[in-house]
Amino acid sequence: MLLLRLALLAGPALAASGTVWATPHDSYSSSVGVLGCFINTNRVAYWPDSVSCSNICVALSHAGRTVHLLRVDQSQGAHDISYDAWNYLITGESATKDPVSGGAVSMTYQDVDAAQCAHLINTKDAKLPLSASNSMNFLAECLGDDNSYVAQNHVLYNILDATCQYGYDEVCSLTDFPAQNQPNCTHQLGVPRVLTTLPVWNIMYPTGEKVRVGTVGNASYTAGAPVPTSSSPVSSSHGGGDDDDDDEEDAAVGVRPVLWAVIGAVAAATMLQ
Repeated sequence: MLLLRLALLAGPALAASGTVWATPHDSYSSSVGVLGCFINTNRVAYWPDSVSCSNICVALSHAGRTVHLLRVDQSQGAHDISYDAWNYLITGESATKDPVSGGAVSMTYQDVDAAQCAHLINTKDAKLPLSASNSMNFLAECLGDDNSYVAQNHVLYNILDATCQYGYDEVCSLTDFPAQNQPNCTHQLGVPRVLTTLPVWNIMYPTGEKVRVGTVGNASYTAGAPVPTSSSPVSSSHGGGDDDDDDEEDAAVGVRPVLWAVIGAVAAATMLQ
């Protein structure tokens, strides 16, 4: 069984192609712990096959248009893809600009070299970002094949969940595997500390509204600023999007809680005098 599992994870040679009935999916998830705050969550495939250690990139085409998708989650049977990708393939426009609704649409796919999805990954050298707490079973199986793409191109973060709600924004190391099977991180591994600086955004079906994932991450928006929630739209894109303005806005989000902490400390000191 182990050999069969490893063979499935390694995936077949890059020759698979065919037709699928693609359906829209608007909520990011990853069964192997790929961190949505470091990838373009608008270009993800949620397909029935197990997530592979090598075949993690697929080119999907329709009406003369093609998108590349990261295969980092497994569906229950449908060939779901990110709503924005589905919308673009049908209309030629992002779902944020010209959202449409509908169901399964016949599209053609081709498994391609994982390097063709490198532009969808926002880490140094486009290494696949994995949760140091919850990706280890997947990574251990991939490390069983030194030649697999994930074995050679991954980075571990001390973040607990695929939507980056908890943990620390820090890289961890796994220096002596398999003798060492727990990553080394600056902070304790797996602490459910609220993480506010790495938001993930979903584009909602069928409205095309951008919504921040969860409510935990909204802690950094308190003290006078409108609070985006899991049911309220926002006008800007962060983390899981592909906006050029992400870096500046993310920096502002990270500074705000520090500023209010300083103000609170000063106020408390004044009251004690």
